[in-house]
Amino acid sequence: MSSETGGDTGRDGAVLRPGDTCWRIERAARLAVIVDAADYFRTIRTAIRQARHSVILIGWDFDTRILLDPLDGEEEAPNALGKFLDWAVKTNPDLNIHMLKWDLGMLQTLGRGSTPLALFDWLSNDRIHIKLDHAHPTGAAHHQKIVVIDDTLAFCGGIDMTADRWDTRDHADDDPHRVRPTSKRAYGPWHDITTAVDGDAARALAELARERWKHATGAELAPPPPVLPRWPEGLEPTLTEVDVAISRTLPGYDGREAVHEIEALYLAAIAATRRVLYIESQYFASRRIAEAMIARLREPEGPEIVVINPETADGWLEEEVMGSSRARLLRLVREADIHSRFRIYTPVTEKRQPIYVHAKVLVMDDRLLRVGSSNLNNRSMGFDTECDLSVEAGSVADVGLRHTITGLRNDLLAEHLGRSRAEVEGALEREGSLIAAIEALRSEARSLVAFEPPELNAVEDNLLRESDLLDPERPSHRWRALNPADLVPWWN
Repeated sequence: MSSETGGDTGRDGAVLRPGDTCWRIERAARLAVIVDAADYFRTIRTAIRQARHSVILIGWDFDTRILLDPLDGEEEAPNALGKFLDWAVKTNPDLNIHMLKWDLGMLQTLGRGSTPLALFDWLSNDRIHIKLDHAHPTGAAHHQKIVVIDDTLAFCGGIDMTADRWDTRDHADDDPHRVRPTSKRAYGPWHDITTAVDGDAARALAELARERWKHATGAELAPPPPVLPRWPEGLEPTLTEVDVAISRTLPGYDGREAVHEIEALYLAAIAATRRVLYIESQYFASRRIAEAMIARLREPEGPEIVVINPETADGWLEEEVMGSSRARLLRLVREADIHSRFRIYTPVTEKRQPIYVHAKVLVMDDRLLRVGSSNLNNRSMGFDTECDLSVEAGSVADVGLRHTITGLRNDLLAEHLGRSRAEVEGALEREGSLIAAIEALRSEARSLVAFEPPELNAVEDNLLRESDLLDPERPSHRWRALNPADLVPWWN
């Protein structure tokens, strides 16, 4: 048995429970974890080219000018997202594309040159259907990132098809392709993750996408005609014949009851961890999650908890709110960490440039893997719309699944530490501890850096006490007096 084995729980002790920690559990013939947007955008381009009847795009933001594959010199199909989608429907008379974009995210496009014009030009194309979704409580965001192809293939995770996302796993200091689409201004390294699934799991995500469309527009989207599944060429499955859980956050709105499956999943995973909990997140700002971690850290035989965060949040207002919340929660967590089992790190490049962490991943022992759109902040637990996918090894007999789960975690750590997966696994074997292995492998080049939050001054402490206005746990009456157009849509 692996030293990280979470034990033979059986289904009764499962973390993934429909109606509680997830919406549904459905079978996928193939599941792929896709790390970083270079591979994701390339795969999306392939998948849309293979589409027969239907493409549904659900997102926080879309930028029609981004290049899907800046490394590809092919001339047949356009590379820019907007022109490529236009080309796809023109070359396939049976194809319809439906794009649902968060409406306040549209405010971000106003300074992007041609992007808003391109979006509205498409409104005259009768097979590209674009809607801006404002069906949410005031101040909330539609944060789900889902793509569905012909109801047979679906993508779900944390990667937006927008600017500043494309990067390779190298996260090179000076990648000439990592530039904004119009200004060509360089942006920094960006780490992100999503998933691809087929089978019944893809059909369930298609149902979710059509429900989002109906809730936003009032119109029903009919399922496309049945077709044989086509897995994207070049995409290697991470797992085959696996049960996939779909978990959601939905705020109560317009007669719809609130759904808090993702929060329940995080809390259940923290409670069930035996040895090691590994998390990658854009934030560390959820009070309930921090409280759950504190309870486990106080236990004499509790688990190690390792969190990978960006050095700073993406934007000054975001850093003021999320950064201040992180500083305060870390202070409480570290006070409770009497057995020294908690660490938070930020990744850096070869030249020690910060790598922005936008990935949303949780790995519990060798038993549970979760990838999705939700962050460790209050909004993701009850205010914004979110969607996560998870797989769970139900018993110690699931040797292959357990090995894949820990292998993915070790592969991510190898990327962050500038090491090979074999080096990470060797260090784990020698040290017998994930934290000790990371410490043994850290270097002065590309590596993980221990995060130390700045001291909060009086102004920041005061802001923090009011930060639930911008990072609320649930919809509140305080939002009702605000005009949504006055809000700055910085959370992503």
